[in-house]
Amino acid sequence: MRRFLTGTLVVCLLSILGAAGQQQPVFRGVGDAVRVFATVTDGDGRLVTTLRQGDFEVRDEGKPQPITLFDNTPQRIRLIVMLDVSGSMEGNLPLLRAGAEQLFARLRSDDVARLGTFGHEVVISPSFTRDPTDLLAALPRMIATDAPTPMWRAIDEALDAFGPATDERSVVLVLSDGKDSGPTGFGQHFYSQAEVIDRARDEDVMIYGIGMRSRSLQPRQPGIGPGALQAMLMADLPDPGLALVAQETGGGYTEIRFGQDLAAAFAQVADELHSQYLLGFAPPKRDGKVHDISVRVAQRGLKVRARKSYMAPRERP
Repeated sequence: MRRFLTGTLVVCLLSILGAAGQQQPVFRGVGDAVRVFATVTDGDGRLVTTLRQGDFEVRDEGKPQPITLFDNTPQRIRLIVMLDVSGSMEGNLPLLRAGAEQLFARLRSDDVARLGTFGHEVVISPSFTRDPTDLLAALPRMIATDAPTPMWRAIDEALDAFGPATDERSVVLVLSDGKDSGPTGFGQHFYSQAEVIDRARDEDVMIYGIGMRSRSLQPRQPGIGPGALQAMLMADLPDPGLALVAQETGGGYTEIRFGQDLAAAFAQVADELHSQYLLGFAPPKRDGKVHDISVRVAQRGLKVRARKSYMAPRERP
């Protein structure tokens, strides 16, 4: 399902930390627009929230496009958080709870969320809510040591959980410490990284990823033969595909190593989601095809992160 703005005011998100006094004038366009949410950071990785419309350039297939929508005022977010509860995450359950608490505490009063887990099963809380107690109740009390990591399937089911298309902002945040394990049962569909990217693009959903090094309570033993030790060490690393999915959909990716704070990483995602710019432009061609896009800013030393492509609408007969 493709989500395009049709004659509707869409607003973007502003930082929840000290942003109220820095709001810029809102430029409102009419007609159809392709929505692009952009995150801008400086050379030190700090969020930049004071840019204006003229500071941005959007290109479709390499050609500059007039910006018909520009906004950086607060907007409601629908967030689905998917947490890895595979066997290698057995020692991480307290960290998951602490991180989720920090994330939900930083949501705005009009934001809503659902919380899901993936291991032997993919389970997502029944409805969107702002109540942290209801959200945290979806966390399991224990993690099975033999649970797999059906990550791509979990993201696909999270996309299902948003329901019918709306103009509201939809975001998936995924935390995992391992590589996708593929189908977990006979006859199950094989979900791929490419399939997830295509669907998120078509449905205008941004995906964030947090990868973390495994802290399983079960010690691993290296195998036998050349490369066995390296294979054992690599087994505890997050799936590199998660970073690519985040990059393609305009989300961010952070990797947590031993001694780093998962709660701080979750809080960083919440702050960033409230510090983004909405840019919109009219699709130059209504051909029903995938178009590559890029976003740039005039100031040197700034880095822009935004989705890489969109599906153009098809001209009605």
